[in-house]
Amino acid sequence: MTSTARITVHPSFVRGHIDRRIFGSFVEHLGRAVYTGIYEPGHPTADADGFRGDVAELTRELGTTVVRYPGGNFVSNYIWEDGVGPRDDRPSRIDLAWRTIEPNEIGTDEFVAWTRKTGTEPMMAVNLGTRGAAEAAALVEYCNTPGGTTWSELRRRNGYDEPHAIRLWCLGNEMDGPWQIGHKTADDYGKIASQAAQAMRRVDPTIEFVACGSSSREMDTFGEWERVVLEHTFDDVDYISVHAYYQERDGDRQSFLASGASFEAFMHEVIATADAVAARRHSDKRIRLSVDEWNVWYIDNFAGEDNLALLEQPRLIEDVYSTIDAVVVGDLLGTLLRNADRVAIACLAQLVNVIAPIMTEPGGEAWRQTTFYPIALLAQHATGVALDARSDSPTLVTAKHGEVDAVSTVVTWNADAGELVVGLTNRSTEPVEVTIDHVGFVDASLSDARVIVADHEGPRHTAESARAAEPQPLDGVSVHDAATTLTVPAESWSFLRIAARASA
Repeated sequence: MTSTARITVHPSFVRGHIDRRIFGSFVEHLGRAVYTGIYEPGHPTADADGFRGDVAELTRELGTTVVRYPGGNFVSNYIWEDGVGPRDDRPSRIDLAWRTIEPNEIGTDEFVAWTRKTGTEPMMAVNLGTRGAAEAAALVEYCNTPGGTTWSELRRRNGYDEPHAIRLWCLGNEMDGPWQIGHKTADDYGKIASQAAQAMRRVDPTIEFVACGSSSREMDTFGEWERVVLEHTFDDVDYISVHAYYQERDGDRQSFLASGASFEAFMHEVIATADAVAARRHSDKRIRLSVDEWNVWYIDNFAGEDNLALLEQPRLIEDVYSTIDAVVVGDLLGTLLRNADRVAIACLAQLVNVIAPIMTEPGGEAWRQTTFYPIALLAQHATGVALDARSDSPTLVTAKHGEVDAVSTVVTWNADAGELVVGLTNRSTEPVEVTIDHVGFVDASLSDARVIVADHEGPRHTAESARAAEPQPLDGVSVHDAATTLTVPAESWSFLRIAARASA
């Protein structure tokens, strides 16, 4: 017998306002993310500055709002001064993070120019691995001071008369990771992060900061790292980072499909730690999350930094995705939206070529991976507020995550547009009949219903095969004022748009 799930939503059950920065991404100087990714002079679609027009168009279609740069591991040995000024004068250096020859053709100014072209917001990371507060403050001065100082006048001589006005700043990256150049203890990192934030804010009092959380939930440092770092930086920062990657291991599809349950538990644990620090300080300040690295990443296939040959723009970590990966990505993004009360920023890692929804060929086409589609749908339509959907779902037991809901749900409501958006992930191997009781809504009608079903075909290596995984119409959806009913296929991600208005 087909199992059933019941979901209740009401316009008054608001979880939180959706910050559009949740639909962010990440461009690191890693592999082909920059060179032959966003930037390829001579490409048929390249503009006068060498940026690929086809990638820029797909970035806009994806709905990307904020882009983190230049790393990632890369930032922890990056000398930002190498990437500004005349290109002929810029040095080539060995990037110690990825053992890559970095030509520095693209740097801060060019990246900011690219964000202006794509309508995205830059989110800049500073090097707190091999450098410190002085160099970080100098970069803020270069970027944000109108003029009249050494660094701001250098920017103006470099052709950028107006300040870049970068608001978001990451205080280093994954500083507890032993793979990180200049990695530190929580105590040491907390001190330097506080010092850097204070110096940078003296240059520009309007900027916001992200402190490094632990590199993953599985790190021995997790939990205690966040506590110690926030004890040092609580008054200085606005957000703490969360980094999370998931992959299917040993054919355990059900645990992989339930990755969102682990993701949500991870975020709640970080929130609890941050709130405990606030309570100890008798503070009503609430640190929000910047989930500035998240994705499906088959990290077991990566040879490791120590095994990389010294090359320029190598093909690194170019995972090719399947339909099950798209289902999981849809669920992970839904999990972020469901926690909109505390998640302010999120960056899919990464945007182009490196574990990315967009792939390119040098001199050739750019194409959408399977994971592109759920992100683009939610970025376009999931606006307004996230509702606190009350779910009564059957459960299933996974080998990795224990007992989880078989059906994971996110519901958003845009009162101005009069639209409910529903994302449903069926993690089970059987179809589930779902009833959505939309209490407090009237004049409900279906605008759109689509589904991605996880097949067993494996990675989609071409643009044509990935395009075949585009969401298909979902039949059998019945919408009335009282409720919406449908059957969600096994191992699937479903997307609904329901026109409605809140009852008086």
